[in-house]
Amino acid sequence: MLTLRDDTYRRIAALMYHTIGIAFSDSKISLVSSRLGPRIQRLGLEDFDEYLALIDSPQDHGEFQVAVDLLTTNETYFFREPAHFDLLEREITAAKPRSLAVWSAASSFGDEAYSIAMLLADLQRRGSLGDAWSILGTDISDRVLRSAIEAIYPQDRLRNVAPEKLKRYCLRGEGAAEGLTQINGQLRERVRFGRLNLCEPIEDLGPFDVIFLRNVLIYFDTATKHAVVERVLTQLRPGGLFFIGTAEGRAAGEKILQPLGPGAFRKRGP
Repeated sequence: MLTLRDDTYRRIAALMYHTIGIAFSDSKISLVSSRLGPRIQRLGLEDFDEYLALIDSPQDHGEFQVAVDLLTTNETYFFREPAHFDLLEREITAAKPRSLAVWSAASSFGDEAYSIAMLLADLQRRGSLGDAWSILGTDISDRVLRSAIEAIYPQDRLRNVAPEKLKRYCLRGEGAAEGLTQINGQLRERVRFGRLNLCEPIEDLGPFDVIFLRNVLIYFDTATKHAVVERVLTQLRPGGLFFIGTAEGRAAGEKILQPLGPGAFRKRGP
């Protein structure tokens, strides 16, 4: 079994922090060891130092991205934190916008983006939203983005989806695919995905009317949290809605954010 020395761990943690902004505390050494160890053995490397040299090399051909995929946790499911979706539905029903642009800024496997798409499609059917709506999902992990584009999920991940939505927007697998569900093509066409590092300058993606930045800030230290929120909010229209995870505490940038509920805010006007 490979042993991850403290000094090597600190160098790996520093590389991840300076590259993608994720802060690994000293207590995470066993997690990093268990996730990277099998990969190191599969590559036939001697130890963690050799692997660090590989992912920190200018000649690296994608192994750093593999390490990022292994180290980022992506536990998620459809309609997680339902109060946020209820609030979004109330806001749209009251305003009846003709168009809406939504950004799922840490989209992981796509559960959040497709949950939003189901809600918006229902609102369009009811006449509360025009047909010019779209959703962008971004994440730093290539692995989860490929999965999001395929939009195939274990049925348990859709346990919070209402039966009528399942019938309307999902295709249940049969035979070898039993137990799996795929989002239908019509809904998938409304959602596009792309890779983005929230710790780097953001090109002009927006402006967006709604931004979900949920359950990703917990991986950053205080300074990085403030920088990420400030960067993301530049892409949100004045009056737009901003969501973070309810367990992530108070949002940075409070001077321009009006609280609407746990983890829910409205960006103040100019």
